[in-house]
Amino acid sequence: MKNTVLTFKQAKEKGEKLTMLTAYDYSTAKLIDEAGINSILIGDSLGNVILGYEDTISVTMEDMIHHSAAVARGAKNALVVCDMPFMSYQTNVYDAVVNAGRLMKEGRAGAVKLEGGEEVIEQVRAIVNCGIPVCGHLGLTPQSINAFGGFKVQAKTEAAAKKLINDAKLLEEAGAFAVVLECVPAKIAEIVTKELSIPTIGIGAGNVCDGQVLVYQDMLGMFSDFTPKFVKRFADIGDIMKEAFMNYDKEVKAGTFPEKKHEYTISDDVLEKLY
Repeated sequence: MKNTVLTFKQAKEKGEKLTMLTAYDYSTAKLIDEAGINSILIGDSLGNVILGYEDTISVTMEDMIHHSAAVARGAKNALVVCDMPFMSYQTNVYDAVVNAGRLMKEGRAGAVKLEGGEEVIEQVRAIVNCGIPVCGHLGLTPQSINAFGGFKVQAKTEAAAKKLINDAKLLEEAGAFAVVLECVPAKIAEIVTKELSIPTIGIGAGNVCDGQVLVYQDMLGMFSDFTPKFVKRFADIGDIMKEAFMNYDKEVKAGTFPEKKHEYTISDDVLEKLY
């Protein structure tokens, strides 16, 4: 069944958990979609796991559009959500609406995601009013990593927790269809989840959220530069890939690949005419 913002709302009402994974290319998106995952996120995490940047801040609109369009071609049933990159929406409402529109028109996304609460509420409201679904993102928001002073758990003080809860409510009021909660105490995520009528999608926020999201390279052991505490490795695909690459290298250099069964033949009659 095609996943939409409406089916997300219905899942929350029924108490059904939602699943989301990142993807950045057609082939991976197709596999994730066929597995029945509810939503595919083209995260600006592509800066780290695909483009090799040290952070997500360097990711551009062109990067996001390029990868979003590829994912959209592979996803038939999953809701495709695309991150709005750093400074594509923070500047003003006009820029936010224009750039969200580009992700929908050129990137073929089904929704956009942006980071922040009260600071970006006017942008969220304006984007939603243009008919573009918005997913919020609170807690550890990687685009603000320099302001946070590193990758740290958020909402651990009374003031910070109250702000996060209030920001979540403001996002819902502004029309967001879901909110990602990243690296926040599970008890705070539970409060937010109970307070909102829209789904919460957790990543490092415990299992009380309405759904979960992971970076697929993390959960498959394909990215080892840094592994957050909240990641569970569901398979060691990275090791399998490296072993396959090494076997390929070995066989080519030993002359055992390709074998006869990998070759194409030609008629001897044609060969004789060449000499």
